[in-house]
Amino acid sequence: MSARRLALAVAAAVVAGDQLTKWWAVASLSDGPVVLIDGFLQFRLVRNPGGAFGSLPGAGPIIALAALAAVVVIVLIVHRLQGRWESAAMGLVLGGAIGNLIDRVARGPGLLDGKVIDFVDFDFFPTFNVADSAITIGAVLAVLLALRAERA
Repeated sequence: MSARRLALAVAAAVVAGDQLTKWWAVASLSDGPVVLIDGFLQFRLVRNPGGAFGSLPGAGPIIALAALAAVVVIVLIVHRLQGRWESAAMGLVLGGAIGNLIDRVARGPGLLDGKVIDFVDFDFFPTFNVADSAITIGAVLAVLLALRAERA
């Protein structure tokens, strides 16, 4: 499988998983949270108007434009990637950006002012979703791969 196809397949899987879990969260958590481990982990519906992990409240449209720019850049460079791990990392970031961008477009009255659905709530960490996880994992993986390449 080519680097481009791998990145796009990973991105598609992330978008599908993200949107399915957000659909579930809206349908199942509107009446209140589901406690999985008391005092540690629950699923709780949060509509986030800001950035990742609740930062920058109200900056949704600006964040949406940045996500759109990231999507365009990743799509333009993904065919130049050499390894499978690099492609997977970029696919994770791409899928996460698209997943949250869908919320910005589809979950608000205006074009880019929708709220992102978050639902995974560890008591010691801000609430997040599958897209946030994919972006974080993809970015960390990309940094680790870059550090490894620099050593070689």
